[in-house]
This record gives sequence, C-alpha cells and structure tokens, in this order.
Amino acid sequence: MGSAAVILNRDGSSPPELSFEELLPCLYQTFFGLTVLCVIYINWMLYYRRSPCAHEYRADNEKHFTDEKGKQVPFPSLSDESTLDLSVIVPAYNEQDRIRPMLDSCLNFLTDVSRKWTFEVIVVSDGSTDGTCDVVMEYVRQYGSDQIRLLKLYENRGKGGAVSLGMHSARGRTLLFADADGATSFQDLEQLESALLLLASNDMTECAKKLHAVVCGSRAHLETESMAQRSIFRTFLMVCFHFHVWLFGVRSIKDTQCGFKLFTRPAARILFNNLHVKGWAFDVEMLYVAEELKFKLVEVPVHWTEIEGSKIVPVWSWLEMGYDVLKIWFKYRIGSWVIRK
Repeated sequence: MGSAAVILNRDGSSPPELSFEELLPCLYQTFFGLTVLCVIYINWMLYYRRSPCAHEYRADNEKHFTDEKGKQVPFPSLSDESTLDLSVIVPAYNEQDRIRPMLDSCLNFLTDVSRKWTFEVIVVSDGSTDGTCDVVMEYVRQYGSDQIRLLKLYENRGKGGAVSLGMHSARGRTLLFADADGATSFQDLEQLESALLLLASNDMTECAKKLHAVVCGSRAHLETESMAQRSIFRTFLMVCFHFHVWLFGVRSIKDTQCGFKLFTRPAARILFNNLHVKGWAFDVEMLYVAEELKFKLVEVPVHWTEIEGSKIVPVWSWLEMGYDVLKIWFKYRIGSWVIRK
C-alpha cells in the first residue's frame, strides 16, 4: 500500500489547519466577485449591446437600385400601399454558382401565362464579393427592373438583416422569402397561396389590409428520411435544436428554418420592424413575435432538395442558433426587447 503525501513547512512543521470560520470571508469574497461579474455581463448584454437589426443602418446607396438602363431609382417602402400581388425576397451571399438556376426556375414559374398575379423579385446581395451582382443584373436587363431588382448591400448584414431590408423595399400585397439555393420548388408556392387564401376567407385583398398571417413551407414530413441520411451525432444535434426551439421559442411550427415563407403585407410590416436577430435564427424571432401577437400561422409541406454549397457550418452554426434562440426568449421575457405593434 502507498503512503499519503504530507506537505510540511520549511522548518519541518505541519501547516496550520484552517477552520470553516476562517475560510468563510474568502468564500464570501469569491461569491461576491462572481456575482458582480455576472451582473456586469448580463447588464452589458441586455442593455448596452447594440441590437443588430431592429434599427439597422441603411446607407444612401443601399436605398436605390439600378434599372435596365443603368439609372439609379429609389426603392419604395414597406410602409407604402402595395402596388403588386407578390414580392419575392431572395437573400444571397456569394451565390454566383447557385443563383442562376434558382432565378430561372423562379421567373419561369412566375411568368407562366396561367398565372395572373403581378410580381417582382428582389435579390439582396448581402455584401457578396463574387459575381453574384453581375449575374442578377443580367436578369434585370433581360426581364426589366419592374420584375427583378438588385438590392446591393455593401456590408454583410447576415441572412436576417438581408431579408429584412429586402422586405422593407418590397411592393407586394403578399411577400415570399425564398432561399437562393432553390432547394424548394417554386411550384409549391401555389400550395402556400391556397393556404393563405383560406385564411383570407377567399378574399386576397385582405392580404393588403387587415390580415396578419404567415404561411410556412415545411420539411417536417421529410424528417424521417433525413435522419436516415445523417450521422447519429448530427441527428442528435438536430433533435436537440428542435426541442430547444420548442422550449424557448416557437411551438406552433415544427420546421422554423425552412427558407420558403409567405407573408401578408400587414404581418410583414410588424414582424420585420421588430427583428433584432440578424443571423440564422431570425426565423425563430419572427415566428416568436407572430405567436405573441396571435397572428394566423399555417405550416404547409413542400418539396425540398439538398443543394451543395450551403453557408451553414455544421455544429458551430447550430450552437450559434441555439444561443440566439435562448437570447430571444430571455430578452423578450425581461423586457429588454419590446414588440412594437
């Protein structure tokens, strides 16, 4: 059997044992110091850290678009009355390789003679450093700036910031947010429009007046298949994230992250005037506010295909989203963020 080590002073004597009463002041000081640090951190996070999107700065050159003749034209405002049936908002960051097939699919569907709706597509280049803007301007010259426009942001604002500024530049009675990768088929827009028509009691003019509604495309019906294709670790993280969102964020929508959502204009005005989160979790805040305000929310299954080139970094992006979801719940609960109606 080994012997226990004994610590001795230099003179060979044993150090004095400290009683609990003698240790108590040190414990108090440690506890007090940690408490002060926690209070300072929470106070900074809640009150002094700048909210990223609710008061998003927009430079003067971001308030205009270039038409097919090269002329600078000011964007309209979401606070204006609608002049079109549909606006499609497409956030894009370095998407020169993926956005062309997406725009082909989108514009082929929207210009089909069987569709009677007037429309516009607004591509929001979120500080792109590749040829994304050049590709979009090709379509502007081909279709005209009344049908497709480029909102060029000179700084990367994050996906939530890009979508928000695109919505604030739209003319549509209804507004669709769609990802630039084209993972969701535009044919499914008809299902979202049908669901919205039911919410509007078969009167689409209500979408520009009093109806506050959001129709969410959903991949929840594909979850079993996607689990079979993912590793056990990634599946575990996905399930944890969904539970995290349900617990602290949104409970009426199963798939909060699908990039295919249709809004009425009154709903978009309120939701995108209250958006603080500019990262991947902006959908959660948007739907959280919609639930708090008792908006009409519907989830519609859509076709979805995995497209290579995603900007989401596995694990890290999920952890970032998880933190943002917790921050959304916490800040609204303590009143640091207030919903403006």
